[in-house]
Amino acid sequence: MRVIDIINGTTVDGPGFRTSIYFAGCRHRCAGCQNPSTWDADAGHVMSVDEIMQIVNENNFNVTFSGGDPLFQVDRIIPLAQSIKNSGKNIWCYTGFTYEQIQSSAHLKQILPYLDVLVDGPFVESMRDIDLLFRGSTNQRLIDVPQTLANAAITLWTSDF
Repeated sequence: MRVIDIINGTTVDGPGFRTSIYFAGCRHRCAGCQNPSTWDADAGHVMSVDEIMQIVNENNFNVTFSGGDPLFQVDRIIPLAQSIKNSGKNIWCYTGFTYEQIQSSAHLKQILPYLDVLVDGPFVESMRDIDLLFRGSTNQRLIDVPQTLANAAITLWTSDF
């Protein structure tokens, strides 16, 4: 996997302290993106599942996948997601794809069983709202993935803050 950075103990990419993994590569290229340096798929450095899991386990926080867009490396990220889930941690994932796009792709939807919350949709600068919880624009949703899969209908994550 190509990783730009791993931030330990962040509180901005989901509830509580988290280990956020910023993956390289994004073809959405949203105007106003906060991380345009992550768009290059060849940026950052290559890390193995074992290397990342060592950091995740040392920190012992839940995990967030961000970027770039992690789903542009979905084949490489699925084994990591499996290891994270096996360690008992939850996973949030930020993507510019909508849930519907992911669900309609046999390739992309393989990640869904490992995710707890999907922050979906591209950042839309004209819909930017700095008061939103854990997202940047009003079109983006915080989707409770296990409930959505169980109900076969999109179920939004609700905060207990």
